[in-house]
Parts: sequence; C-alpha cells; structure tokens
Amino acid sequence: MAGDKVRLASVGLGWWAGVLVEAVNRSGAAEVVSGFARSEDSRKAFAEKFGCRPAASLDEVLNDSEVEGILVATPHSTHPDIICQAASAGKHVFVEKPLTLTVADGRKAYEATQKAGVTLQVGHNRRRQGGNRRLREMIDKGELGMVHHIEGNLSLAAGQNPRQGWRNDAAECPAGGMTGLGVHMVDNLHYLGGPVKRLSAFSKKILGKGNLDDVTNVILEFEGGPLGYINCTYVIPKICMNSVFGTEANAWTEEEGEKLYFQKLDQMAREEIPCKGGDALADQITEFAKCIREGGEPETGGPASIEVVAVLEAIVESVATGKVVEVSNYRG
Repeated sequence: MAGDKVRLASVGLGWWAGVLVEAVNRSGAAEVVSGFARSEDSRKAFAEKFGCRPAASLDEVLNDSEVEGILVATPHSTHPDIICQAASAGKHVFVEKPLTLTVADGRKAYEATQKAGVTLQVGHNRRRQGGNRRLREMIDKGELGMVHHIEGNLSLAAGQNPRQGWRNDAAECPAGGMTGLGVHMVDNLHYLGGPVKRLSAFSKKILGKGNLDDVTNVILEFEGGPLGYINCTYVIPKICMNSVFGTEANAWTEEEGEKLYFQKLDQMAREEIPCKGGDALADQITEFAKCIREGGEPETGGPASIEVVAVLEAIVESVATGKVVEVSNYRG
C-alpha cells in the first residue's frame, strides 16, 4: 500500500477546490475520489469534471472507507467543526488557510487531530515558492548580513467587482483582504523572520465597493529584533512580493516567487538573479501524502498555522482599537 496514491475527498467544491484537485493531479502522490458540497448541481459538475464520485453529505465522505483524507475549501468559520468531525472519523485533513479565525478554535481543531493520530496540514503554500525558499537560504547562509526589515505584499483587484456570499462577508473575512490573502504574507514573514512580538494595523474602505475593507497595512516587530511590514489591498493590480533587507544585501521575490532580485551593499540598484519558481501547490500535496503514508509533522501544520491565527487576531484588535497589540495576548 505504501506505493499507491493517497485517496482524498474534497469538501467544498468551488473555484479553489478545483485548483487544489489540479495540484493533487500534478503531484502524482494522491488522487481525489469523492467530492461534497451542499449544492447538488455543484456536486455533479465537480464529479464530471474531475472524474470522481459525488457525495450527498459530509457524513457520506467521512464514512467512505476508501477516503483517507479530505481537502477542506469551505468558509473560514466552518473549518473547526469539519476538522473535528474528520478527525473523529480517522480522516487526515488538509485545510485551506487560515486554519481558523481564532486561536481557541485553532487549538481545538489541532488537538482533535492529535488525539486521533491524523495529519493536519494548512495551505500556506507561498513559503514553498522557489524565490522564498532562496530568501530563507540567503538568511541562513548570512548572505544578507544582519536582517533589519522584512516586507510582504499580496494584493489583487478582486474587490473592484466584489464576489458574492461568504467571500464578501466581513465576519468571515475580517480586516479586509488579510484573512483571504494577507495571511499568506503573515506565514511568509514567520518563515523568514520568526514569530511576531507586536504589531500595529490600519484597515479601511477607500473605493467603497463591497463589504470588505479595500486596504490593510500592518507594521510588525519580530521577537528576534527586525521590523516588518505587510500590505494587502483588494482593489489594485496583482502584487505578490516578499523582501528582506540586511546590512550586507537586500533581496526580493516577485511574481509568485518566479523572479528573484539581489542588491549588494556596493550596488546602487538591484539585479535579477536566476530562480526556479517551483510548483508550491503540488509540493504541499506531496508533503501531505507523505505524512499520511509515513507519519511526521507537515511544515505548515497546527503549530505554525495557529501562530498565523494569533497574528490575525492581533491585527483585527489593532484595527478596531488603534493600539499596538502584543501577539502574546493571543498566543497564550
């Protein structure tokens, strides 16, 4: 059995679920054999497109002996209950980010999977992009000198024509695009700079379309000393960028980790250097399948993902109060 593909079911069959199934297929390590959503039409369309069985309920998925794990691509608030139910049924869980909307729910979900002895992995895939892997390598090798500042920007124009339903619900997506987009940058900055000590955040509507804030800015201080900045804007052309600034050199990744730029202390401008972007989405599925077959903790499992949720909660508080917030208040 060790050599065969891990059999998965998708819970939630929207656009992103399809992206995940395509990543599963590219990975070669797993296959999607079933899919569930509340809409019968969605179930039928998904099954026809991806050649799997439609499931009439979540219970049907969880009682399916062929299904070893589930891919969860549902509204954020539904994650804790689905994860706990899956763990009780002995199913491994890959859930889209964020893990949950609160640290308390994140811990509850993680503890359920630990008790059941199943894998919990969260889709913080962008740290796996080739450019960001190279940034981490540069830091580890001292190529940048002492790191002083780290930045992340993930922005899209999706808010100019707001999507319907839960993706346009401020309760499901607090702090504007931070919940759906910006948490990727939170995880990336953790990957590059370690845990965050405290932060200050602003979030507001400017264009005024939809129910979510247009732009969210966060200034952070890391436990290890450096400062950082995250921008997430819902109404501008796409940006996906991470930057690390040190005493010996600066480095940037852009275009989903496909482009890498470097600037030494004696250079007046940056230059592009070779970079292999990789397939971050397929890579995370490969790791999920390996954890199911061989055991081990995934790179973005419960602990790393709960840390992201702690920062998200601190951002929401800072936006609401206008105060600097200690992340330890949520980390516990």
